[in-house]
Amino acid sequence: MKVRVQFYAQLRDLVGMRELHVDVAEGSTVHDLLEQIYAQQPKLCAHDKSILIGAGVEFVNRNYKLSPGEEISIMPPVQGG
Repeated sequence: MKVRVQFYAQLRDLVGMRELHVDVAEGSTVHDLLEQIYAQQPKLCAHDKSILIGAGVEFVNRNYKLSPGEEISIMPPVQGG
């Protein structure tokens, strides 16, 4: 199944693209998706412990089960001033 992944802020600059379409197996989780993305974009691995992951308009954890056509957002931690 296909999942659309969007990158934000410095992560978008790091990978050099706004979005990526990834094919994952039925029943895959966000963890599985990240493993595939890291294989294609190893620079992101350094940010693994700090990224936030959104599905639709909600933040999700790495055990979140993906649905076909889902939009996943990968972003750096929110910072304020």
